[in-house]
Amino acid sequence: MHRRLTGADDADCTVLMTGAGAPGAAGILKSLRTTAERTFHVVGVDMNDDAYGFALVDEHATVPAGKADEYVPRMADIAARVDADVILPLTTAEIEPLSAARETFDGTVMVSRQESLAVANDKGQLYEFLDQEGFDVAPAYHRVDTETEFLAAVDALGYPEQPVCFKPPVASGMRGFRVLRADANRLDRFLRSKPESPVTTLEAVRPILSSGASFPELIVMEYLPGEEYSVDALAMGDTVGPVIPRSRRRTRAGISFAGTVDRREELIEAATAICNRLGLRYNINLQFKYDAEGQPKVIEINPRVAGTIVMCAGAGVNLPYLGVKHALGESIPPVEIQWGTRMARYWQEVFRTPEGEPYHLESSHAPSQVGDST
Repeated sequence: MHRRLTGADDADCTVLMTGAGAPGAAGILKSLRTTAERTFHVVGVDMNDDAYGFALVDEHATVPAGKADEYVPRMADIAARVDADVILPLTTAEIEPLSAARETFDGTVMVSRQESLAVANDKGQLYEFLDQEGFDVAPAYHRVDTETEFLAAVDALGYPEQPVCFKPPVASGMRGFRVLRADANRLDRFLRSKPESPVTTLEAVRPILSSGASFPELIVMEYLPGEEYSVDALAMGDTVGPVIPRSRRRTRAGISFAGTVDRREELIEAATAICNRLGLRYNINLQFKYDAEGQPKVIEINPRVAGTIVMCAGAGVNLPYLGVKHALGESIPPVEIQWGTRMARYWQEVFRTPEGEPYHLESSHAPSQVGDST
């Protein structure tokens, strides 16, 4: 365990935050520390001992992968040593192990029940749940695990006349996501698209998908050409709120880099109903995309705090802090959302001294620059 700052004994709340190297860690930390109601002592953990978030937290430590047998004992040991009031996970791989072991921790683990997570984290189960429960936001989809089923699903969804998407049922970010377009000009795509573009053709992916020992399990679904929205919600058992949609106007590798907090009542109503029906708790993120007729469809649910939830704080609603308040058993005050708030994200660097201590250039911990006069 490494300590960068002092003052843990003076803090009102100690948060054990996982995924300190996750893209959204900086914004979530910023959200927690902008509240005037209390002070936080944040202990960040990550698999990577070079995680950038270690430069932003008060203490940091490394942990095994979420699925490793040593993960929960290591987390429980750290939580006990720092006397964590809440455990706030930022990565999908850690939420189910933490949910299963919630009784191991004295502090509140900010995750939903395992039964709810099993549906929310698996896109196939999620789409089936939405369809069975009568939600009109369920996309057209097929779950396949053979090449024959894959080709039949692609055909059933209108390919090659219509684009079709596919992805693994359990994945984060845009891992494994592809859009099949028969009319895609290969040369144009090669010259104009970045290498990580998900657009491809059936002919290109068939040999790749069939190259393994077995055909991968996939979700083949309708192509949704409309606007994409991320909806952040605070689920509190019998009630849900606030619920804040924000457009994903520009993304990179599945992460929002520009967007607007936009009042979309149909998304607010759908997100509220889904959280209630699934029994989700704490900070929840739902992603929607509009179809060609202007109807929203659920793409996925992230049953955890979202990487770009700082956008809500910028619009006047500090959802990460409200989530912590709920975890502490405190009431949630009324909020006033500044609809129309826009955000653009930019990069920031983290440096390390030769001894390995992380810092930012503006940090008081940064070493003197070479050539400075004394």
